[in-house]
Amino acid sequence: MAEIQFKEITKRYPDGFEAVKSMDLEIGDGEFMILVGPSGCGKSTALRMIAGLEDITEGDLVIGGERVNDLAPRDRDIAMVFQNYALYPHMTVRDNMGFALKLAKADKSEIDQKVTEAATILDLEQHLDRKPANLSGGQRQRVAMGRAIVRDPKAFLMDEPLSNLDAKLRVQMRTEVARIQRTLGTTMVYVTHDQTEAMTLGDRVAVMRAGIIQQVDTPACLYEDPHNLFVAGFIGSPSMNFLPGRLEGDTVKLPFGDAPLPDAMRSKLQRQPGQGARDVIIGVRPEHFEDAAVEKEAHPDRMRFKTKIDVVESMGSELYVYFDVEGGDVQSDELSELAADSGMEDLPRHGEGAQQVVARLSAESNAAPGTEVELSVDTSQIKLFEADGGRSMTAAAA
Repeated sequence: MAEIQFKEITKRYPDGFEAVKSMDLEIGDGEFMILVGPSGCGKSTALRMIAGLEDITEGDLVIGGERVNDLAPRDRDIAMVFQNYALYPHMTVRDNMGFALKLAKADKSEIDQKVTEAATILDLEQHLDRKPANLSGGQRQRVAMGRAIVRDPKAFLMDEPLSNLDAKLRVQMRTEVARIQRTLGTTMVYVTHDQTEAMTLGDRVAVMRAGIIQQVDTPACLYEDPHNLFVAGFIGSPSMNFLPGRLEGDTVKLPFGDAPLPDAMRSKLQRQPGQGARDVIIGVRPEHFEDAAVEKEAHPDRMRFKTKIDVVESMGSELYVYFDVEGGDVQSDELSELAADSGMEDLPRHGEGAQQVVARLSAESNAAPGTEVELSVDTSQIKLFEADGGRSMTAAAA
């Protein structure tokens, strides 16, 4: 096992494009680190620099206390699992898993022992004599992981290993990957564009945008305390709603009403420069809404308002409801990039000055399309962001 350190690392291509920009990141010994972000953010490039598959333009990469910028990939003691399984179709599972050890001229008894141990961890014992064509996608992915495990490397690198699997199998394999990492206790760096994978797998998550790390934190802190609009919009499913707002004294004006600032939020804002009335961007997560009719009791932090429901999606255990609020769209580079990555920038607008909001309600709600419903929102959970630049005004680091 080993620590991995990025020290001011930049990757610049011959045409001048910088895929990774002055990246600083420390990955602890035995830590499960996730690199997440939209396509083209530099996460896979960063992973390939660890493996030695991409040259480093500037900065130092340190693995286990040793600078490895100039080491060949085979000398770094790193095992990588790719998006495509890259299995040899003419070899059995046993031979695929032991092939790297065979190339290293390891003793046959040692190869057999390590392959058997890895197969036990991966629940592949009954498949060792089968060929890849006779395996399911999940089994093939486990074989690819087994090929990495038998090497007993300093660290595992995984580049979107589950993206070729169907949705149900991805969930199953996600739990398998987490279990395997806990069992082995080996440093693991895992790249994904799926924020759900990032939030459920990692000890810590590094959110990247345009080659720059936006925030490195535990999944819980990324959700509760995003440092900017990009992180807030990227983390969470459905994603956070962003609305135009205005701070006036101890009140925040939202498109559906005025709410007093909670005490904790007020104290954070008082420590910041630029007091007085100003425009802000309001962030509200869908789960912080509720149907007022199903609330057990009124709460001082919950503000009620009436709205007409456009669409209802029943998920069985909960409802997603969509409605419009007047007040104008929120415009920012961060939100435009998130919309482009999710393919939402081409969706039709809902009318001049209208903003669509999604709320996640209890299954007991009777909300239906075309009806007017009284909703409530937990104002203690709203996030405030600067209208210019998107920096969080309410995060702990603010």
